[in-house]
Amino acid sequence: MSTIKCLIVDDEPLGREILENFVKRIHFLELAGVCEDAFEALEILENHPVDLLLSDIQMPQINGLEFARSLPSPPVIIFITAYDQFAVNSFELGVADYLLKPVSFDRFLKAINKAKLQIEMQKNDTAVANSERQDYFFIKADNKLNKVIFSKISYIEAIGDYIKIFSSEPALLTYSSLKAMEEKLPFDRFVRIHNSYIVSVSAVKAVNANTVELFDGTSLPVAKARREALFAALQINDDK
Repeated sequence: MSTIKCLIVDDEPLGREILENFVKRIHFLELAGVCEDAFEALEILENHPVDLLLSDIQMPQINGLEFARSLPSPPVIIFITAYDQFAVNSFELGVADYLLKPVSFDRFLKAINKAKLQIEMQKNDTAVANSERQDYFFIKADNKLNKVIFSKISYIEAIGDYIKIFSSEPALLTYSSLKAMEEKLPFDRFVRIHNSYIVSVSAVKAVNANTVELFDGTSLPVAKARREALFAALQINDDK
């Protein structure tokens, strides 16, 4: 998917620094701003909407819960706080996750992947809600336009400046990037597992340490950085 723009709000300098460093380690996150309080955050949001809010709760004047409730169209929210007593009220607001300080990077990444799915669901809400949504697209291959049906795709491979679509039909090779193809596919049915591969969720038979096995017998590599996204798409709980 496209880059997720996020905003950090925390009145503690160390808290802001830790979150900023975490955000910089995740390739699909773009930091839109770092704020000390809700007032500063509101000024940014008025002119620069974001997809994700990373907010403390206990802050002077306006706390994180009040801040979230004040937003007419709030972004997806992850609360990061030293106090557990706000959890119930937070989840009533529909937040993606609730993290207790100190937060490890692994736990932060899990929360980000939850938020990523929630953001994608919001962006695709109209298409997902429409049971009659278009379930195909056309690509140019072999000097003609070919209809590709989502449900028939097993996986897509990047080969230089081309991509190859593997399905129950003969494979198709077309000039395109994997990123462009990823943006055409329903987020809830496909997941990028590697710089060179997108796989259909329904085609996955098994997951090993660093590969996926498909029902057609194909084995594909899974990049370490994309394992969390794969597990989230497959609804696998990878908690140790």
